[in-house]
Amino acid sequence: MAIKSKNNTKDKMRTIPEFANQEEEAAFWDTHDFTEFWDELEPAKVKFAKNLSKGIAVRFDEDTLNKLRRDARAIGMGPTTYVRMLILEKLRGK
Repeated sequence: MAIKSKNNTKDKMRTIPEFANQEEEAAFWDTHDFTEFWDELEPAKVKFAKNLSKGIAVRFDEDTLNKLRRDARAIGMGPTTYVRMLILEKLRGK
């Protein structure tokens, strides 16, 4: 169901348009408030995985830790995730 825009003096009905791509959608939401379309929104169904892992502390010298951080940043992930990935790859024999 469309809702009336508070900003339009003609009281025109507005709906969320169809978008050709994510860039177009991002540009739209940069200039619109989602509360203008409240009646069109649907609740999101979210599932959270149970925490199935246990932690382990691993100590590195400063140079090694700095290299891990740089390498992780270079591929767009945090150092903890990067180290976990490296260890799992090694354990799987890759």
